[in-house]
Amino acid sequence: MRSSSQPDYVFITLTVLLTIFGLVMLSSASSDLARARFGDSYYYIKHQLSNGFSFGVIGFLLGSFFHYRKLQKISIFLLLGTIVLLILVFSPLGFSTKGSARWLDIAGMSIQPAEILKLTFLLYLASWLSKSNLRAKSFAGGFLPFLFWIGAVSLLLIIQPSTTTAVIICASSLIVYFMGGARLNFIAGSIAMALLAFSVLVYVTPYRLQRVTAFLNPQEGELDKSYHLNQALLAIGSGGLTGVGYGESTIKIKSLPEPIGDSIFAVIAEELGFIGGGVLISLFALFVWRGFRIAKRAPDSFGKLLTIGFVSLIGFQVFINISAISGLIPLTGVPLPFISYGGTALAVLLTMCGIIVNVSKHK
Repeated sequence: MRSSSQPDYVFITLTVLLTIFGLVMLSSASSDLARARFGDSYYYIKHQLSNGFSFGVIGFLLGSFFHYRKLQKISIFLLLGTIVLLILVFSPLGFSTKGSARWLDIAGMSIQPAEILKLTFLLYLASWLSKSNLRAKSFAGGFLPFLFWIGAVSLLLIIQPSTTTAVIICASSLIVYFMGGARLNFIAGSIAMALLAFSVLVYVTPYRLQRVTAFLNPQEGELDKSYHLNQALLAIGSGGLTGVGYGESTIKIKSLPEPIGDSIFAVIAEELGFIGGGVLISLFALFVWRGFRIAKRAPDSFGKLLTIGFVSLIGFQVFINISAISGLIPLTGVPLPFISYGGTALAVLLTMCGIIVNVSKHK
């Protein structure tokens, strides 16, 4: 075991900047909505601070100081516990919003197990692959178990439904599996099966198919299936180069669906303009680059795979959110990391970052 050294302060700084940026923009994006719904302009930002940021800071500190190798021993128990939580969303403890059963109500606090799964599944996968260099290359001992776990968690997510979360976890897991030494034909087979399954799923579920058709024909049905995308594009276009000013968005009040969720980048682009949106994208790009740099210098395969998994997942989610709200891919409903409203998501992201910082200390 190598001795500890200084943590990666650049990565810590980027994490702090993204978190502060997110809280500041959430305050703007949510103020009018919170006033209309609850009579309190600060309702959402107070909940984000109490239910997300506070737990995230604790998770970040624990992740930073609790040696990451100790997580390897308990990874399977953390994953199994998360799977139990995923199942419980269909019990009386769970509750639905807008037709999706994704949340648990525990002691008056809402928890989204799918967000926790992002951490625990990648933690287990990195642990499992790092225990043997030959495991990823084996069909019976590597490929089949990998497909089993991916299939099991994806099924639980899809029936919630939380399809895009399943896609993000699958994509980041494939990168970890590849970096763990998997054969290219295993990777190709996994991608082919995932694409086939996803295509069938889209075809047989009308609301998913509607999102694809809205993407292909955004000018048709402006008051129906293409409404969300067209309003988001209008907000982005209205921002111009420098934006209309912080807190001055009008589309978020009048017509933009989900301004504190998956549409929050459109609010940022309208208020801060192309420059503000570009700065945010640059921060995310630096964050991902620095994370991969930490992975490259990790002292062992577990730390390397764990960091690659976390950074890949965050990078994929950023790409999907911004691409969808910009009309480059179909709308997905996935939140923007560090920025969108969601206490569980922010707490999990900051915990991931704390673990990455821990890895950076052991070079």
